[in-house]
This record gives sequence, C-alpha cells and structure tokens, in this order.
Amino acid sequence: QVQLVESGGGLVQAGGSLRLSCAASGSIFRLNAMAWYRQAPGKERELVASISSGITTYYVDSVKGRFTISRDNAKNTLYLQMNSLKPEDTAMYYCAAGKYLVVVITKPDYWGQGTQVTVSS
Repeated sequence: QVQLVESGGGLVQAGGSLRLSCAASGSIFRLNAMAWYRQAPGKERELVASISSGITTYYVDSVKGRFTISRDNAKNTLYLQMNSLKPEDTAMYYCAAGKYLVVVITKPDYWGQGTQVTVSS
C-alpha cells in the first residue's frame, strides 16, 4: 500500500506564495507518476500539474508560469511551488500517485487527504 500526506497549505494574500509538500510512504516503487489536483467548493476536482519518473511535467493552462511541480525521489516527496497566487486558486489541493502517468492524470491509484489553500483578495 501507499500513503500520501500533504502539508503546506494555508491562508495567503493574493500575489503571495506557498509551497505544498506530499510525503509518500509504503510501496514507493509503485509511484512512477505523481500529480496535484484541486477542488474548489461547488466545482469538480481538476488536475493542476503532473510529473513522471522521467521528470516530464504538465500544467493546466491557468497555472502555467506560476506553479512548479517537482519531486525529490531520495526523500519520496512531491512539491508544488505556487507563486503569484490568485483568489481563484483557492481550493483543497490533493496529492495523487500511481504507476503509470496515463492513469495518474485520469484516475489515480492513490490519494492524499488534501491540504486547504485559501487566497484572499
């Protein structure tokens, strides 16, 4: 099994920055691909960014140039650096992971419990 634990969320003013972390434990060898999703109140969960074991990355258009996804395989940790935050970035952010990128970006095998990000105007 795999456990994912997010941290780093909080309340920040528009224009500010936060860095989310996702610590993975358990059967780490299954985690070739990882991603960040978010869900705002009343909206569907959306893929924000993903990263493969080969460090190929993807970003949803709304965060390109502002967010950076990265991973430290030695620490089994996934990060999301979020800069120039906007009120519309307010959401619960979830870490997701799995063996195959094509699965992680559609229906991940594993989910974290989420960390709340709130951006005030």
